[in-house]
Amino acid sequence: MRKTILTIHLTMCVAAVMAATFYQQDDEDIPRVYQQEHTGSHFASPVMPGYDQLPESQELPDPLAWSNGQGIVSNFGEWSRRRSEIAAEIQHYEIGEKPAVDLKDIHARMDGDTLIVDVTVNGETLTLRSAIHYPKTGKAPYALMIGTSMLSLPKLLFEDRPIATMTFHEAQVNDYSQWRPHHDRGEHPFDRLYPHLKDNGAYSEWAWGLSRLIDGLQQLGEEKTKIDMQHIGVSGCSYAGKMALFCGAFDERIALTIAQEPGGGGAAAWRVSHRMDGVECLDKTDYHWFLESMRTTFSGDSVYRLPYDHHELCAMVCPRALLILGNPDYKWLADESARVSAQAARKVWERFGIGDRIDISIVGGHPHCMLPESQYPIVEAFLEKFLLGKTGGLFH
Repeated sequence: MRKTILTIHLTMCVAAVMAATFYQQDDEDIPRVYQQEHTGSHFASPVMPGYDQLPESQELPDPLAWSNGQGIVSNFGEWSRRRSEIAAEIQHYEIGEKPAVDLKDIHARMDGDTLIVDVTVNGETLTLRSAIHYPKTGKAPYALMIGTSMLSLPKLLFEDRPIATMTFHEAQVNDYSQWRPHHDRGEHPFDRLYPHLKDNGAYSEWAWGLSRLIDGLQQLGEEKTKIDMQHIGVSGCSYAGKMALFCGAFDERIALTIAQEPGGGGAAAWRVSHRMDGVECLDKTDYHWFLESMRTTFSGDSVYRLPYDHHELCAMVCPRALLILGNPDYKWLADESARVSAQAARKVWERFGIGDRIDISIVGGHPHCMLPESQYPIVEAFLEKFLLGKTGGLFH
């Protein structure tokens, strides 16, 4: 049985937290990004117990505890394997498989400033297109912020910074939408390539698609794309805030993830949200996004048998940077659950002495997905440090 940790409600301040005293390591010894999508892909998947074999726990599982219950991660060198276990569990129980793609099956090209990526699997080809908007300041190669569905962060934050922007048009992979006509599960472009994964939730397929854009950038190189592969970020709001979190969690080539008002199914922990009224929780969410089997298996108090929770989805971003933005004016977003989840996830960054690479900022008094000026400083601080590589203290 995996160890659990208490879900203590703590107010997370904007100031960076001191690294945990039981483990000290130089910040510069810990990578901020990787050149591989999944550094733990060579590790075997852990055993996936059936419902009857899963222990019940109302407390959040310890994100550092091995899935087999035999101890916890003892050093940073073991984190890749533990992260791989979490990734396997989330795919198995919640979103479905995010299949790996051989780079020989990727063909990328630039048409002016538009990146075009053809992905060919099982004789079928899916094409992704996304225009890159280059900054008017600085020199190439540029850092890049990818907006999921759109870039919801204010353009003002990017106007005077040498950061390129682009949009991941998720409908090119899975066109599900709550607001417009769409295909049903099994009928999306992704499903032509992977018909055996027709039961997947949209978040696994969208994360797959954004990774293929990064494949294209990687294949072409900075000479053709003018993009610095060491400084790529992803951001989105609401359902796209969830998307950004899943994309950032499942691709280690992303240096900075900003999940803006992601709500339940994003940063919020399923267990904690289950005990709250009027919020998005495992029983009350859109199951086009997830495996239907998660609802049938873990509904009601069965959520306490889930072998992980979303603090571990957040922790998958470690050692890279994660910023979670909330808005308490919208109860449905379950921000208090996200706060508890982020505090539990922070334990992983702190374990390795890099607690300043994660934070959560919850500020009200503004419309949904309209970042208030009071949150500009924390967003700018993360952009400056983790996309532009500025040194010095993160917060002042």
